[in-house]
Amino acid sequence: MDTSDAYIIRPNHRHKFKPAVVRECIREIVRERLSAAKYDPKEVSEQSRSLADCVRDKVKCAGFDRYKLVVQVVIGEQRGQGVKMMSRCLWDADTDNYAEDVFFNDSLFCVVTVFGIYYY
Repeated sequence: MDTSDAYIIRPNHRHKFKPAVVRECIREIVRERLSAAKYDPKEVSEQSRSLADCVRDKVKCAGFDRYKLVVQVVIGEQRGQGVKMMSRCLWDADTDNYAEDVFFNDSLFCVVTVFGIYYY
């Protein structure tokens, strides 16, 4: 970061976190990597980590400068059960935002959430 960026406290419109763009990044990666996947409890940890890293890298390339990205991936076995998830954050409603997507196949479900927190 150079000194000319040091006092910017709001992102310009081009660089503001856009949930629709991020959701499309998530959707593309998850469907590509999990469409034919079968639930395996031994692989879920590495699968989740790998998905989170891949999503983070793709979202970073989308041009959200000065945003701290937090990616949460939950993968579970699909047995027809219901799952409820919630999260709570303290942030600036003018600059910070999130995007999420849910994926199901016959064997597993996956919920990916990306939080974009502006770095002042």
